[in-house]
Amino acid sequence: MAEENCTHDCSTCGANCPSKQNKAALLAPQNKLSNVKKVIGVVSGKGGVGKSLVTSMLAVNFSRMEFNTAILDADITGPSIPKIFDLHGCKVTGTDDGMFPIETTTGIKVMSVNLLLPDEESPVAWRGPVIAGTVKQFWTDVIWDDVDYMFVDMPPGTGDVPLTVYQSLPLDGIVIVTTPQDLVSMIVAKAVNMAKMMDVPVLGLVENMSYVKCPDCGKEIHIFGESKLEEVAANFNLDVLARIPIDPKLAAACDKGALEMMENDSLDTAVQMIYNRTK
Repeated sequence: MAEENCTHDCSTCGANCPSKQNKAALLAPQNKLSNVKKVIGVVSGKGGVGKSLVTSMLAVNFSRMEFNTAILDADITGPSIPKIFDLHGCKVTGTDDGMFPIETTTGIKVMSVNLLLPDEESPVAWRGPVIAGTVKQFWTDVIWDDVDYMFVDMPPGTGDVPLTVYQSLPLDGIVIVTTPQDLVSMIVAKAVNMAKMMDVPVLGLVENMSYVKCPDCGKEIHIFGESKLEEVAANFNLDVLARIPIDPKLAAACDKGALEMMENDSLDTAVQMIYNRTK
């Protein structure tokens, strides 16, 4: 009964449960043939903000720094990662020891539910516990081998799957992705408060679709209005890691599955800050 009524907020709970005594007791074990050193979650309070894009860009940037890099696609019902890396038609194989992730053109290891389905356009009409269990299996049953940085593309919100990731994976920190709209403060607050509840550090904020740069004069045009990111970051004592502009070339590269072939410096500062805080 205690587990059923758990709020997952140990700071307000009087129960003397095992998870309160030892947070590590909840962590799922890595596959015996895996050696993942750092795990970074990429989260958002709502959908459609470009979380998968940021996850992919971070992985590409860290890979270019010659780190062994991987992406665990925890967005089970809306997986975008395989398309971004042109993994169409790739299917996961395995042995008795576990499943092997698919590698992209530049060697980034990827595990996503679309790589397991017979038809990548089939809907994943599963209930929450099944989806959460699948995400955990991506950690325990996949032979990741040696990985320096794993990025976890998490579904939006604070439901079953994000909770499973927070509790089951040894997160070294999270990156919160948002956009320059009026709801940003509330959205960021939800993500920050969940991270605080689960005792996971927030590495900073990335604002996607921040502006459009005029191709003629270079002026920044704020389509969604003036950004409130600095104010929000100050309110939560967080750093702004990056602002990603709306870039048709970037969108086209994702549609073609060629993101890792594109040069883009939008996250250069973010990558260095994340590296410095997790090394």
